[in-house]
Amino acid sequence: MSTTTLAVLVPLLPFLGAVAGLLLGRSAPGFVRPLAILPTLAAAVLAVTVAVRQGGGQPISTATELTPTGSVPIDLSLYIDGFAALVAVLVGVVATCVQLYSTAYLREDPRYPSYAALVSLFTSAMLLVVYSGDLMVLLVGWEVMGICSYFLVGHYWETEAARSASLKAFLVTKLGDVPFLIGLFALATDAGSFRITKILGTVAAGGLDHPTLIALLLLAGVAGKSAQFPLHTWLPDAMAGPTPVSALIHAATMVAAGVYFVARLLPVFAASAAALVVMAAMAAVTMVGSALAALAQDDIKRVLAYSTIGQLAYMTGALAVGDRGAAVFHLLSHGAFKALLFLGAGVIIHAAGTNSLAAMSRMDGLAKRIPDAFWTMTIALLALAAIPPFAGFFSKEAVLVAAEQTATGHSDLAPATAGWLVLIAGVLTALLTAAYAARLWLMAFPGRGAAAPDHGKEPFAMTGVLWLLAIPSVAFGLAADSIADWFDGRALTPTLATSVLGTGAAVIGAMLTYALWQRANAKTAAGVGAAVAVPAAVAAAESAAETPEVAEVTHDHPAVPAGPAADPGKALLGPLYPHAADGFHLDAVYDRLFVRPVRAAAGLVRFLDREVVDTYVRGAGSGTRLLGGLVRRAQTGNVQSYLSALLAGAVVLAIATAVLANVNAGS
Repeated sequence: MSTTTLAVLVPLLPFLGAVAGLLLGRSAPGFVRPLAILPTLAAAVLAVTVAVRQGGGQPISTATELTPTGSVPIDLSLYIDGFAALVAVLVGVVATCVQLYSTAYLREDPRYPSYAALVSLFTSAMLLVVYSGDLMVLLVGWEVMGICSYFLVGHYWETEAARSASLKAFLVTKLGDVPFLIGLFALATDAGSFRITKILGTVAAGGLDHPTLIALLLLAGVAGKSAQFPLHTWLPDAMAGPTPVSALIHAATMVAAGVYFVARLLPVFAASAAALVVMAAMAAVTMVGSALAALAQDDIKRVLAYSTIGQLAYMTGALAVGDRGAAVFHLLSHGAFKALLFLGAGVIIHAAGTNSLAAMSRMDGLAKRIPDAFWTMTIALLALAAIPPFAGFFSKEAVLVAAEQTATGHSDLAPATAGWLVLIAGVLTALLTAAYAARLWLMAFPGRGAAAPDHGKEPFAMTGVLWLLAIPSVAFGLAADSIADWFDGRALTPTLATSVLGTGAAVIGAMLTYALWQRANAKTAAGVGAAVAVPAAVAAAESAAETPEVAEVTHDHPAVPAGPAADPGKALLGPLYPHAADGFHLDAVYDRLFVRPVRAAAGLVRFLDREVVDTYVRGAGSGTRLLGGLVRRAQTGNVQSYLSALLAGAVVLAIATAVLANVNAGS
């Protein structure tokens, strides 16, 4: 079978599995799990086969005209280079892990059939984005992912939190998609085609008439899809959905799509120095802001959500300095350890009965109850903190090296300003990332208080997936030398200067967090005697972090003592803590700037519609009814009355005729 045929099957198989799952979910529930796992697993195997055959060599490109448009043609096209081949493998592997994990995590969920079908459709849409060689076909996968995220985030639709989160995710990403669509049309107009190869050829020939405008329009859509400032606010709220969905969205699909899109069309953005500086500034603000916010979150999943925003900003920063190899290298590395972090968090929530770090910190022995999650989460957090020799160290260092080379003038792919922005923000974020990773570990595992509940060993479908993902989280960074040949050929290995900066910052952040945690623990222990006992359910749910998922997938809430939690984030952030916990009040700002004016305008339109337009409509109807009533009064049914009226009318007409005749004769 040809490589092209195999590549076509990669996105097609999950799509067929989704259709079959939706059709058979009610009538044949026994087929739901096989239809969820097998097509996705087959797609992952085929993606690996395509990657092996492509081998980082010449891109595989083929196209057929989809439909004649009369102007810019739309082609059903494949374009598979080293970037696409490896990203497709990531998508297939993570999606398969999520489907396997979900069979145990959501085993008692009555809506599992529709959930599994939507995950398969989500996977198919992302694979379409990865392999597509035509921007309009890519747009189809781009938008299908948005629809799937709406339904999956709102999986627990009975609750207000899930409904609001799904609607917010949909609207914020659509806000970015409007300029994105305009940018696609402008790009195709300048290039005369939606084909990626032809667009890149036009860029190389200097054929873009409006490079800055096009780049900024496209960047708006990327900011929405990849949750970058200022359109990042939807992602933390999206934690209202099931944890496996969070793993899929954060590691391998929706938010990765924006970064992948920029990597694939990087020459378009590089054609405008101003656009690269804007991208670098966006990445710098997002990095630092999201890391500060992560330090103040109580919900374990919201910590990871802000972490994803920051790591995506690293990738965006690498693209801003013109190194898409470093960006996609970090995308692949991050996909492995972030999927592990979310799925590990699901095991913790499943066992502890809460997603509140404060509640977990008051449980003793949680790590012993879930050893698989403890060890694999530790590995993933070390990778997230970029501690050598874990995968995150090598990929994050590749970003810092690219920024350092641009800042010092050793690379002319981007302005030096962009390099300095990314380098300074990247080093500072390395410190903050290690700090919130250490905080999460210290609050989740070495807790003190009542014994953590023992519900037995977690299902193998959940724990086995964790160990599978732990392998690339540890070892993927060692492939930095060989993987460079799949990209642009630029070295991805760390340098001494950036290694000292990045690792030193990470070690300082982790050690500072540990010292502050010990001090907070001492203060908490000193005040334990004054704590007042409360019911177990209240103690477990006292945090605002509780989400709809907790009640659906966990065991009974454990009995944990009330009282303050040892949170080093409060000491690290000081007076900034409450503001960071609320995401620096960006939702409130957007509410005042956009939501309230739109609601006021909608209220005005409703008033005009009801009180003005409807008044005229009602008046027209009332006038007709009144005239009809008057005419109805003349219809008595008495023949003599009709004849009398006819005679009277004839007399009046005769008199009028005579009068007019005399007037005309006299004149």
